[in-house]
Amino acid sequence: MSKWFNVGKIVNTHGIRGEVRVISTTDFPEERYAIGNSLFIFLQNEKEPIEVKVSGHRVHKNFNLLTFEGYSNVNHVERFKGALVKIPEAQQGKLDEGEFYYHEIIGCSVETVDGENLGKIKEILSTGANDVWVIQRNGVKDALIPYIKDVVQKIDVDNKLIIIQPMEGLLS
Repeated sequence: MSKWFNVGKIVNTHGIRGEVRVISTTDFPEERYAIGNSLFIFLQNEKEPIEVKVSGHRVHKNFNLLTFEGYSNVNHVERFKGALVKIPEAQQGKLDEGEFYYHEIIGCSVETVDGENLGKIKEILSTGANDVWVIQRNGVKDALIPYIKDVVQKIDVDNKLIIIQPMEGLLS
């Protein structure tokens, strides 16, 4: 039983030549949507995913537009609307030291260097400069932690624990 990772969602078709509009959920769109790459389309009521090969990729507004080999007409891809696009774990590739996948960070508990439990990471916001981690806290509003060396001291994805050194005013 292989594990699957979501890399996008097909939200619509685009034009009449089989292009689909994808809202991307991957950190590596250039890699995931590279021509010749295999992706797997998970349709709502189907048991097995449909394997497709990317034959074209371009970015238009906030969407990634993809075409697949053998799907050259809007009628071929109409049924993909609303489907999730995933890759098997084996396709993930190795990250460099100190790099992590979003799914490894989300759900981690966050503690300060003094051992105070702050809550769990519920989402990651990409700001361009650095990611911002949203910590869901108990009884108080969410905290936003910049993913920078001065703040994030230790990441232990195996034990789902992150240790931070809060900057002044960060948790108020």
